[in-house]
Amino acid sequence: MNVEKITPEMVAKLTQDPHRVREGREKILEVAIGREVRAFRRRQEVTVAELASLTGLSIGMLSKIENGNTSPSLKTLQTLANALSVPLTAFLRRFEERRTAVHTKHGEGVETERAGTRAGHQYNLLGHIGANTSGVIVEPYLITLSTKADVFPTFQHGGIETIYMLEGEVDYRHGDEVYKLAAGDTLFFDADSPHGPEKLVQLPARYLSIISYPQNS
Repeated sequence: MNVEKITPEMVAKLTQDPHRVREGREKILEVAIGREVRAFRRRQEVTVAELASLTGLSIGMLSKIENGNTSPSLKTLQTLANALSVPLTAFLRRFEERRTAVHTKHGEGVETERAGTRAGHQYNLLGHIGANTSGVIVEPYLITLSTKADVFPTFQHGGIETIYMLEGEVDYRHGDEVYKLAAGDTLFFDADSPHGPEKLVQLPARYLSIISYPQNS
């Protein structure tokens, strides 16, 4: 089994800028419209050339619209809507979607049971956002292992999981490897492999568990 550590080379490959500021609202609207036009065209298996023939718009203009590089007029949008047999408002759907944030105050996480929850494993769900434009569901939990906690190193589910230790010490198994986790340690892994606390070294133990998986899984 490969045991990887973060290296400067890995970091260099990351392309998303977490501090990037989006362009003005007008530009976001153009991009949103372009994405919808492209999505409807591809869904109907219509080529850019065919759509150009149906609408009388040039291939170059259609390319600019789909890439969000121009602001189409209402007349142009209506022409595209007629050609693709969709309401004009369909092109604005992504732009109008509500973006959500969930704020959970200290001690207010909802205590819950996940599939396979063991005795003495307390799960507090810290927030939940359902269907969203990212295509990813994320479940953040605060997990507390008490003195009566039952070890269970064979949890298995889809997605990616990140564990961040807050207090205590746990020997945590993932596949064939066992990791000694103490406060401040992080374990990031493929959750499809059997995993879970194998030995409770110092209790109580608390850690954040953040599980992410595709919406359609």
